[in-house]
Amino acid sequence: MSQTTTVNSPMPGVFYRRSDPEEAPFVEPGDSVEAGDTIGLVEVMKNFHEIEADQAGTVGEFHVEDESEIEADQAIVEIEVE
Repeated sequence: MSQTTTVNSPMPGVFYRRSDPEEAPFVEPGDSVEAGDTIGLVEVMKNFHEIEADQAGTVGEFHVEDESEIEADQAIVEIEVE
């Protein structure tokens, strides 16, 4: 039986799903991730901070759009864990 965990933003800023506009997203729904894998970036005052999966599992639904403003502790993405 699987359960779902939510990865939240550690800080307010702008969320990015890719490191560069020309690059593919770090992860897509349905991708497998390990704990510590980068799922996105948050930009704060021109500094970028990685947002990492906290558990291994399968990437589910994203709750925020790429390049959107986010708040601290806002839900970013769901991960289905076994």
